[in-house]
Amino acid sequence: MEQGKVILFDGVCHLCSAVVRFVIRRDPTRRFRFAPLQSVVAQQWIQSSGIDQNSVVLMEQGHVYVKSAAVLRILRELRGVWPLYYLFVLIPAPLRDAAYDFVATHRRQWFGQLDACMVPTDEMRDRFLDEFQDHLK
Repeated sequence: MEQGKVILFDGVCHLCSAVVRFVIRRDPTRRFRFAPLQSVVAQQWIQSSGIDQNSVVLMEQGHVYVKSAAVLRILRELRGVWPLYYLFVLIPAPLRDAAYDFVATHRRQWFGQLDACMVPTDEMRDRFLDEFQDHLK
């Protein structure tokens, strides 16, 4: 299993794929690696930990964060003003997650979906877990 910070995301969701590109552009120190929820490696982690498949997931130093907790922890690592959004952690998690769930429920309706997982550009390819890279060759 990969060490460090791994973001699992819905690889066929336009919004989720845009968020991955957003994070990559604001993560010059390359803290984050990525795997679509549809990948074999992500499915193994999901099955072993019971992760909600309708959620962005951050796996960090043996801990698993989902929904708003994952989003806030990701934002606090990015360059620019994005770490300031971590202050939303002061809002109770059930309220944050209700807002997250509302967007997650409607994201494909609002933003659409892809027929297949996003294919990373050559510049992004090394940011994706090896199992997913093997499928791109």
